[in-house]
Amino acid sequence: TSFFFLFVATMSLIQSPLMSPRTRQPARPFILALAVVNALFLFYLLSHLGSSNGSSVTLRDRLKRAKDAFPIRFRDGGDDSGVPMRLRRLRQKNEIVGEHLGLIKSGTETVEEILHGTKSLEGKADKPPMTLEEITAYITGFLHKLHDKCGEIKRATHDQIWEAYHDLTVKTLYPWDREYLQRMPARRNDGSIFLSLASYRDENCLNTIKWAYEKAKNPDKLFIGLVQQNCEANCRSGVLDGGKIVDVDPDDDCHKLFCESPEGSPHCDSGRVRVLHINETESLGPYAARYFASKLWYGEQWFMQIDAHMTFLQDWDDISIKMLNAAPSEKPVLSHYPPSHTMDLAQQAKKAAPRLCGPVFADSDLESQIIRLEGGMGWDKEHSDVPRFAPFTAAGYFVAHSDFLREVPFDPFLPWIFMGEEIIMSTRLWTSGYDIFSPSQSVVGHMYVRRHKPKFWESVHRVFTHGVHNPLQMLVLDRIKYQLGYPEASKDHIMPKSILTAVEQYSMGSTRSLDEYMRIVGLNMTTKEVTYTGWCEEGEVPPGFEKFAPLYG
Repeated sequence: TSFFFLFVATMSLIQSPLMSPRTRQPARPFILALAVVNALFLFYLLSHLGSSNGSSVTLRDRLKRAKDAFPIRFRDGGDDSGVPMRLRRLRQKNEIVGEHLGLIKSGTETVEEILHGTKSLEGKADKPPMTLEEITAYITGFLHKLHDKCGEIKRATHDQIWEAYHDLTVKTLYPWDREYLQRMPARRNDGSIFLSLASYRDENCLNTIKWAYEKAKNPDKLFIGLVQQNCEANCRSGVLDGGKIVDVDPDDDCHKLFCESPEGSPHCDSGRVRVLHINETESLGPYAARYFASKLWYGEQWFMQIDAHMTFLQDWDDISIKMLNAAPSEKPVLSHYPPSHTMDLAQQAKKAAPRLCGPVFADSDLESQIIRLEGGMGWDKEHSDVPRFAPFTAAGYFVAHSDFLREVPFDPFLPWIFMGEEIIMSTRLWTSGYDIFSPSQSVVGHMYVRRHKPKFWESVHRVFTHGVHNPLQMLVLDRIKYQLGYPEASKDHIMPKSILTAVEQYSMGSTRSLDEYMRIVGLNMTTKEVTYTGWCEEGEVPPGFEKFAPLYG
C-alpha cells in the first residue's frame, strides 16, 4: 500500500507545475524530498517485517498470514467465494500439509500432529454430514488427479509410484477422510442393512445385485454401495490359456443395467442403490475399493461386505441380523469363507456352516510372509442356533453393526493390497472390542473359480510397466506388517518412512491387546510359527471366554 501511494505521488509530481516547463525535470529540492520520503517508508517496512511484540516474525510468516486473510485463488484466476465454507477449510488444510510434506515423509511429524496438534480427532464436528453427492465427487476428483499424476510417471519405479500416491493422499484424501469421520451420518435403528459391493470387471455383478434384492426379506431396507471398476474402451482380456491376452468388448455397466430393468428401477429411483464409477486404469485393488465403498454408507444400522460374484439364501438379510443378535457379544462380527455357489443354500441351511480357523504364513516371496487364511471347513457335526467364536474375518463376507465404521475405519494408505486385508481387519476389530463369530448357517454362496478373468494387477502393469505391481504390493505390505508386529517391519527397518504416515489413526484398538489376540489365535510373528490352538476346530470358546461355554452345550 505504501509503495502504491508513493507511485501515485511521484506521477502527480511529474505532471505538476513544479516541474521545469522546458525540461520537465523536477527542481533539485523536490528530488531530495522524494528520496527522503522513500527511504523513510522503506525503513518502516523493513522494521515491521523483522519482529513484533518481541517475537521473530519472518517474511514467510507474514505472507502466509496475508494468504490466510484473503480468499484462496484457483489456478484459472477466479476466487472460491462460491465454494462452501467446509470445502474451503479442507483446501486450507491440504495446503498446510503440503508445506510439511518433507517432515511427514521423514517421520519427524505426523499428519495428525500438523493438522490438529498432538491430540487425535475425537467426537463429532458441529457440521452436517457430507452429502452422497459431495462424497462421490470428492473421491472421483481424487482418482482423476491420481490418474493424471500416474500418467506423468508411467516409467516410474515402485518407490516413485508409492511416493506419488502418498503425496497426493496426504494433501487431499487423508484430510478429507478425517473430516468425513467427524461428520458421519447418524446411525439409524430401523433394521436397514448396507451391502458393500466392490466389483472389478465382473460379469456376475448384475446378478449379484439382482439376487440380493430378490432374496431379501425386506428389500426396501437394503441399501447397496457399489464400487464399479470397469473398462470402457481399449479393453483387454485376462490371461487366457497359453498366456495370451486379447482385445475384448467394454465391460457391462451392471449399475445401469440393473437400474433400467423393471425389478431394479424402483430401488434405484428410491436411492437404495449408490454407485461410484471407477475406470479400471484407476483401480487401486480390492482393499481400496472396499474403502471407497464404505464411504457410500449413509446411516444404515447393519453393514455387510461381499464380493461381486455371490448367490443368496432366501431371507438372507433377516437371518443375518438374527444371527448377530444371537451372538453372545455386544459387538459381534459374523464371517467365514462361504460355500461354493454351486451348493443348494436351502439344503446347506440345515447343516452347520463352515468355520474359518487355519492361518498360515505365506511362503512365496510375493506375499512377504503375510498371514493367509486357509479355506473354511465344516467342523461341527450339529447345527447351533448360537454362532460359535472364530478367530478371523474374511474380506469376501462379513456382517457387523455399522458402528465399526467409526471405530475401525478403513485405511486410505493401503492401495494395491490384496493379501493382508483379512488379517489386518481381524486384528483391528478384535483389539477394538469386536468378537468374531462364524455364522450358524450359510446365507451366501461364493464363485471361487474365475479363471481367465481380468485381475486388477494386470491394469497396474498396463498403467505403468510390467512387473511393477509385485514390488509395489510388498512395499505397501510393510504398513500392515508393522502393525502386526513383524520384527523386520519395525519402524527402524521400514523405508521409506512415509509407509507409516498416519498409521496410528488406522491401527489397533485400545480395548484389548494385540499380544493377547496373537496368543489366542496361535501366531508368532518373530518365529513365523503357527501354534495349533484347537478351540476353533473343536467349536469351543477361546481362552478367556469360558463363561460363554454353557451356551454351546
